[in-house]
Order: sequence, then C-alpha cells, then structure tokens
Amino acid sequence: MGRLFWKFFFAYWLALVSAAVAVGIGVSLHQRGESARAPLVDPRARFAVEAAAGLLRSAGPAVLADVLREWRLEGPEGLLAVDDAGRELLARPVPGPVLARARRAVATSATHEAVREVSLAGGGRYLLFMAAAPEPPPPPPPPLHAPSRALPIAAGLIASLAFSACLAWYLAKPIRNLRWAFEATAAGRLETRVQPLMGSRRDEIADLGRDFDRMAARLQSLMAAQRRLLHDVSHELRSPLARLQVAIGLARQRPDSVGASLERIEREAGRVDELVGELLTLSRLDAGMGEQLPPETVDLVEMVAEIAEDAGFEARNSGRQLTLSATGEALCRAQAALLYRAFENVIRNGVKYTAEGSTVEVEAGPGADGCFRLQVADRGPGVAAADLEAIFEPFYRGGSNGVVGFGLGLAIARGAVQLHGGSISAAAREGGGLRVEILLPLQA
Repeated sequence: MGRLFWKFFFAYWLALVSAAVAVGIGVSLHQRGESARAPLVDPRARFAVEAAAGLLRSAGPAVLADVLREWRLEGPEGLLAVDDAGRELLARPVPGPVLARARRAVATSATHEAVREVSLAGGGRYLLFMAAAPEPPPPPPPPLHAPSRALPIAAGLIASLAFSACLAWYLAKPIRNLRWAFEATAAGRLETRVQPLMGSRRDEIADLGRDFDRMAARLQSLMAAQRRLLHDVSHELRSPLARLQVAIGLARQRPDSVGASLERIEREAGRVDELVGELLTLSRLDAGMGEQLPPETVDLVEMVAEIAEDAGFEARNSGRQLTLSATGEALCRAQAALLYRAFENVIRNGVKYTAEGSTVEVEAGPGADGCFRLQVADRGPGVAAADLEAIFEPFYRGGSNGVVGFGLGLAIARGAVQLHGGSISAAAREGGGLRVEILLPLQA
C-alpha cells in the first residue's frame, strides 16, 4: 500500500472515531442533564404528603388521624405528622435524625424532599414528611448472557476500520494506476493506456485517466509523425544530393561539359532550397509560430482571384483551363502570407494534377453561415477514399502520375487554415477527379 492509502485510511478512520466519541459524550451529557433536572423524590411520597397536607388544612388533625389509621401506615416508616411539641399525630415514635432532616428541608425549602409544614386556622402547626421513601420496584432481571459494554465499542472500531480501509483503497488505487502510467510513458512506452484499469468509475479521477489516454495518444501520434518526417526528409534530400555529386563528378571528369553540369547543379540546389523552405514553413505552422506574424485585413475573394489569374495563365500554357466563380466580398483580419500560400497550393495542385484538355473549377465567396468558402475541383486521377485524409500529411504523393513535387503543399495549406480556425477537406468528384474545400470564419 502506498503512502496515500495510509493517509486516506487514518484520516477517515480518525474522523469516524472522533465523531463517535463526540456523539457518545454528547449523549452522556444530555442524559446527565436530564437526570439532574428530574426530581429526586419519589412521586408517590410527594403525592401522599400533598394529600395529607390538604386534608389536614381542610378537615383538621382528627380526620387526618383516621385516614392515616385506614392507610395503615404504622411503624417507623410511612407518613408522619409532628406538631410543634414534637408529638406525632398517631403517637408513633419519630427518629430524631429523621425529624431534624425534615425541619432542615422546610427551613431551606429543599425541593428534593417530600416535606410540607401546615399551619392550622385555630393555631398550631404540623410538619408532614415521609419517614423513609417507599422502595422502588425491583429492576427487571438481566437477560441471560448479557453482552459486555466493550462489545459495541469493538464493533464500532471494526466497522470504522473496514469502512476507512475500503474508502482509502477506492481512492488510492486509481492514483497508483496513474502513477504507473506516467512512469511507463516517461520510459518511452507511449502505447500505455490507463482507462482499462479504471473499470466502471464515473468520477473526476476517471476523467483524469481519459485525459491521460488522450495525451498519450497525441504524443504517440506526434512521435510517429516526427520519425516519419525525418525519414521522408532524409529520403527527399538524398536524391538531389546524389545528383549534385554526380554533376560535380562529371564536371571534374569532362571540363568541356562544365556549363551543363553547372546548370544541373543550380537546378538541384534550387530543389534543395525549395524543399528546405517548405519544411521551414511546415515546422513553423506545427510549432504555432505563424501566429507571430502581423495580422492584416485582406479580401479573401480578391486574393483568390489574383491566384487564379496566375494559375490560369500557367494552365493554358500546358493545355488546361481554369475557371473562377467568385462573388461578394470577404474581409478577414489574418496572416495574409500564410493564407495566400494555402490558397495557392490548393489551386496549383488542381492545375498540376488535372488531365490535359480538362478544366479546373474554382469557386470562392462568403456564405450565409459567416464563413468564407473556397472550392477547387479538378479532373485528375483522384484519390482513393481511404487516402482522403492522408493527402494532407507531409510527403504524401499517392497517384501523382509522375508529377514533380515534395508532397508538402496540402500539409502547409492545412496548417495555415487550422491556424486561422478553419477547416480543409477533400472528397472524390463524380465523373473523376478531386474536390478540395476550405472553410474560414470571417472575423470583424
């Protein structure tokens, strides 16, 4: 068991024991107070003294004597009536200590004694008191095999211990699982998941476990993407560097072909420079550095029209066409350079992959939902349904049909669009080809 288990265990156990002790003390003090407020005199003795006092006051000593004889209260115990001279009404012996106690009770007005002093109308006084309180009825016999007082205390301690242990285990176990998962992730086992260990819990600790699983899955995805990116970059750089080495070797071996070799070297160096530039742009977008660029207020429809004009000129030179349908005005405050790069990559991709003699259709404009919408539809080879998401990954070039490129254009476009809170998606076009759609929220 971990330290957290014992902290939970002792905290809850001490809380339960303290609550039980406090309740016990409160009940005991309450019972003592009730017993202190309860009269200490027997109610039968008080009733007898009060009745005798009333009879003496209304009917006189003779009638009281007859009543006492009928009650047969004889002997040293029972109701006594003593006059000022110390004579008892029925001439019964009165113990001196008993008489002195009764007179003190009258003098101090003690309420715990059944004593009354009655003054007669014709003179004289009588002191009425009980010589000894009637014995209370005997208590009921104790049940056979009466339980000890220690039994409920022991049962309470055992119950509190069991409850505290269960509660501490319930709270500490998922935390131990989370600690194990963090240690495993720190050791590089990014496939670690903690949700299966949580069982059917539906509390904040289970939510924390689900958050950890999402974090681990994201880390695993990022690490896999990083390894794949390093592999693709090394692969892309290897080809132009190899051609550079070949061109340099030819220049050394054939001095008469230095000019052609230099052109080849310049072309391959340009390709390497272009690749490095694309990678730098992509890394800045992944790192969120695009947000550091100063925002500008631009008309996205006008931006698309400018890009479409340049791309249409290139399309006509390669036997293709580009049509633009742009309406309205879409003002947006954003990083204009990044959005220009994103729109240009998508439109030029359409021109690059569409078949000869076909037309790339570009539609742009603000929508009723407050978003700018750009659609680029080509008549190229298209993309398999399973790869519609993969085309936005770096270095993906499936179905390129020999078209030159690094496979970074759509990845950069996705990063730029997501940086501005938008979305980009691709879908197969009926009749062949691909349709790419960009949605961007327009901000005032």
